[in-house]
Amino acid sequence: MLKVKAGQLDQLGLLFERHNRPLYGFFYRLTADGAISEDLVQNVFVRIMKYSHTYKGDGKFTTWMYHMARNLFADHYKKQKKMGYKEDPEVTDKYFRDEFNAEEKRIKEEQLDMLQLAMNRLSEDKREVLVLSKYQGMKYQDIAEVLEITESAVKVRIFRALKDLKAQYEKLEVVNSQGT
Repeated sequence: MLKVKAGQLDQLGLLFERHNRPLYGFFYRLTADGAISEDLVQNVFVRIMKYSHTYKGDGKFTTWMYHMARNLFADHYKKQKKMGYKEDPEVTDKYFRDEFNAEEKRIKEEQLDMLQLAMNRLSEDKREVLVLSKYQGMKYQDIAEVLEITESAVKVRIFRALKDLKAQYEKLEVVNSQGT
C-alpha cells in the first residue's frame, strides 16, 4: 500500500488479488447479494486509490481497508434502506463441494440456511461484528480499530451478538420442528 501511496498505481492490482475475495465474503455475509457484493468490492478499491494519501502505514493495511469497507457499506445501506436474504446458487454451492451422502448434505444445508436466517434477524451492528470476527477471522484488536471502539467493547459486542444469534437459531429450530 505504501507503494500505491507513492504513486505506483500498478501495485493496486496486487492488493486487489490478495484482498478481493475476503472483502467479497465480508460484503456477501452482510448483503446476501452477489452482484451488490462485487460492486462494493470494486468501490472499496476505487476508494483505496482515491484516498491512498490518507494511509499512514503505522497499522495493518487490512484494518484500514476494512474501515473503508465498513464506511462504504454504511453509505450503501443508507441508500438502499433494505437488507434481505437472497440465495445466490453459485455462492452457496461452494459450501457443499465436500463429499457427503445425501442425508448429511441435506441436514448441513438446513443448518446453514437456519444459521443465515438467524444472522439476518440480528441487528446490523451485531451481524457486522460477527462477520468480522467469525467469517473474516479478524482479531479483536483489529476489529476495535475498524469500529473505533475499545477491544473490551468488541468482546462484549461479540458475546452479546453470539447470545442473540443462538436465541434466534433456537427459535428457528422450534418453528422448523413444528413444521415437520
